[in-house]
Amino acid sequence: MQMKILWAAAAFFFGWFWAYLLLRQLLFNFVTAYPMIRRMNSLQEDLIAIGAKRYTAVSCIVCVILSAIVLFLLIRFFALYLQISFAVAAVIAFVMLLSRVSPKNRPMFDAFCNAYCRFVPDDELRTAMYNKKTGQINSRLKAMGITGTFIPEFKS
Repeated sequence: MQMKILWAAAAFFFGWFWAYLLLRQLLFNFVTAYPMIRRMNSLQEDLIAIGAKRYTAVSCIVCVILSAIVLFLLIRFFALYLQISFAVAAVIAFVMLLSRVSPKNRPMFDAFCNAYCRFVPDDELRTAMYNKKTGQINSRLKAMGITGTFIPEFKS
């Protein structure tokens, strides 16, 4: 009985780890990255390079393939109580991550800027995104003659 509890705890940890690595990345891609890229393209067509969409698509494909492999192995080789333990941890992690993955969350916006600054052709805008300085990003967009912004409002 003790070994079953230990294995269930290990499956719980593995489910949490899977959700944190792969599910969080998928959520980031669909809830933060794609909408931010779309907003940037709506402001100006060449504000961010086409490679940003490809980069995000590759990330999504890799996460889906790895998730499919993990879920196949889980369903095929794990006992039912281990599958339930894995699923409970994944659902808990999903619920906790769902509210934090929005681009209105400062750490997610910073993660977007850090990952996607390399796709911005303008040097000053790329530097401002790399440094995660929202004021500099806004001022550079105004200097470029772009009205509107893709930057959400953050509470001080």
